Amino acid sequence: MEIVCPICKTKTTWEGNVYRPFCSERCKLTDLGLWSEGAYSVPVEEADEGISESEG
Repeated sequence: MEIVCPICKTKTTWEGNVYRPFCSERCKLTDLGLWSEGAYSVPVEEADEGISESEG
């Protein structure tokens, strides 16, 4: 099975690839660095301040 590395977009194989879903250790460490810098985040909705927790 052929996959695309999420960092560099190089095609690589899934089977036998110790770095999957990445193509190399370099891309794996790049992704780890992006996580540690906070580059990946999930947007959150701010709670409505007009409603208290006891009312909700």
